[in-house]
Amino acid sequence: MPREASPSELEQWVAAAFAPLGPIAKADPGYFPREQQLAMSQAVARAVARRETLVVEAGTGVGKTFAYLVPALLSGGRALISTATKNLQDQLFMRDLPRLCAALQVPVRIALLKGRGSYLCLHRLGHARHSADLPDKRSVMTLARIETWAQQTRSGDLAELDGLDERSPVLPFVTSSRDNCLGSECPDFRACHVLKARREAMEADVVVVNHHLFFADMTLRDSGVAELLPSVDLAVFDEAHQLPEAGVQFLGTLLGTAQLLDFGRDVLGLGLAQARGLQDWQGLQARLERAARQLRLACAGPLASGGREVRGMLKLAWKERAGQPAFVAALEELAGATDLAVDQLATVAETSPDFQRLHERAVQLRKLVEVFAHEPEPADVRWIDLSPHQARLVESPLDIREAMLEQLGTPQGQNKAWVFTSATLGDDERLSWFTEPAGLDNATVLRVGSPFNYAENARLYIPRNFPKPNEPNHPLEVAALAARCARALGGRTFVLTTTLRALQSIGEAMRQDFEEAGDQIAVLQQGAAPKRQLLQQFMEDPRAVLVGSASFWEGIDVPGDKLQCVLIDKLPFPPPNDPLVEARVQRLEAAGRNAFAHYFIAEAAIALKQGGGRLIRTEQDRGLLVVCDPRMAGMNYGRRLREALPPMTRLAEEQQALDWLQLLADIRE
Repeated sequence: MPREASPSELEQWVAAAFAPLGPIAKADPGYFPREQQLAMSQAVARAVARRETLVVEAGTGVGKTFAYLVPALLSGGRALISTATKNLQDQLFMRDLPRLCAALQVPVRIALLKGRGSYLCLHRLGHARHSADLPDKRSVMTLARIETWAQQTRSGDLAELDGLDERSPVLPFVTSSRDNCLGSECPDFRACHVLKARREAMEADVVVVNHHLFFADMTLRDSGVAELLPSVDLAVFDEAHQLPEAGVQFLGTLLGTAQLLDFGRDVLGLGLAQARGLQDWQGLQARLERAARQLRLACAGPLASGGREVRGMLKLAWKERAGQPAFVAALEELAGATDLAVDQLATVAETSPDFQRLHERAVQLRKLVEVFAHEPEPADVRWIDLSPHQARLVESPLDIREAMLEQLGTPQGQNKAWVFTSATLGDDERLSWFTEPAGLDNATVLRVGSPFNYAENARLYIPRNFPKPNEPNHPLEVAALAARCARALGGRTFVLTTTLRALQSIGEAMRQDFEEAGDQIAVLQQGAAPKRQLLQQFMEDPRAVLVGSASFWEGIDVPGDKLQCVLIDKLPFPPPNDPLVEARVQRLEAAGRNAFAHYFIAEAAIALKQGGGRLIRTEQDRGLLVVCDPRMAGMNYGRRLREALPPMTRLAEEQQALDWLQLLADIRE
């Protein structure tokens, strides 16, 4: 690394790097100078040099990745970069960082660190060869492919295997978890890919991690970040708007039927392989499976009060089930099954490290059952996640505020720079949607607008004479309007819905509309194929409409004229019956604050910015954003939501919107 720079030196170096004929311009053929990018990069440089906390909202097209990486690389210190997903990690590690290191000519060692579930476990692979109970021939072929790859991989990162589905049933057999890792007792300890990745991270100047890994380490000390974080001078959190949700997931307590089934499977496999006849392993596995099934059925129960559907999972308030006889009986059966596991595994725990670890897992599961048999702490909220295949009992803090204050308040935390950045962090000057629940009230805040000419290249249409979202014909009218837009444009349209139910209704109605009119426009619908496959089909077929829900509102990049119209079915307010939403509303009202203004509108503004952000991805892009919710035009709070969007030219009539789309279609031809 270069020597550590003073504040003024670092700002000068950053300015030189982004100069029109500077190293960044030479390294990137598509580079063009942007005052917004330079302003952000110099703000990061000041924060790095002064060891301050900075929160930056950077609009689409600013180039925020280079804006924080350049001062990080030039500063002479060690840096931790955390992003939202493993895909973004790979992009930083494999593309952005190597390109910048070469351009800036800095001899920096970079490392990539993922969660242990991303790496091959050699010990468990050995067990899988002999004891894996794989569900089908495809899984057997996948295991054989992994075995072949295992002979040649250096990193053990399963992302190296093209086409390997992250949901493959083989993965639990060939990866470790905190529960089943044997640590230094493992016979393959010296060759462990997880430990190798952590050693490389400790020796590197820049380490790329993800938010889940960061929070997992805060609670479990199991990812290597705990050892790494005190030694870095700068911690950057990209896509920071996802940080609160990631934290809430990992700072809580979870007991799921999948955990119980995995545990039972490991008990049976190891028991029959190493201690056959010493205990009734099949009986124990059957008891655990029965307890898991009983818990799932009790959680499902009668859904009289409904619940919130999130990414295919129903979210139920704890009060929906707590105290019901079937639910109480299921927890008692679970306590009995885990008691039996603790007792039986205790008799063989000393015979091998594998059995010792299984016994520890049994004890931990028993403790989790005990947690959920009692009432939650006042500061926490509890709920049930329910899907067709599993149930999860979840207890979580309401936000990440206390956890982040603790991190930033330590001596090590106070002696480093913290940078949080995203395209969407709030709709006020203090970015309070993000800074308040993240405990960053005293941070320096910077808002950097997009360099794109939205007024010239983008239009916004909010139909006034349109059914309200609670009216029964609203989904069909959304589908009809979306079909008219897609017809004028010749496809190239996204329809983003706030619920899976609306997604089904709108997708089916559009498909029927096109078929009856004889239009050769394909309707690609979330759930019909994996997300990546649907996007690939959309990119390859210009005469297509993609209808998607939650996972399509952000992280989707379709630049150019392949996507020129985005319709949003209704304002994305948080559902009031969500347990976390209920608890947050109660806390705000108890503090004398208006929950609708401080929470619901702020959440809707963030989601609108994310969804609308799919439209314009480069300075040449043109398009139309339609929000099919008359409340955004007529209600008092509509102005606040409109101002949260980029400054698009607003259209008053549908015909103006269709004429704009026709113009875009004509220009394209």
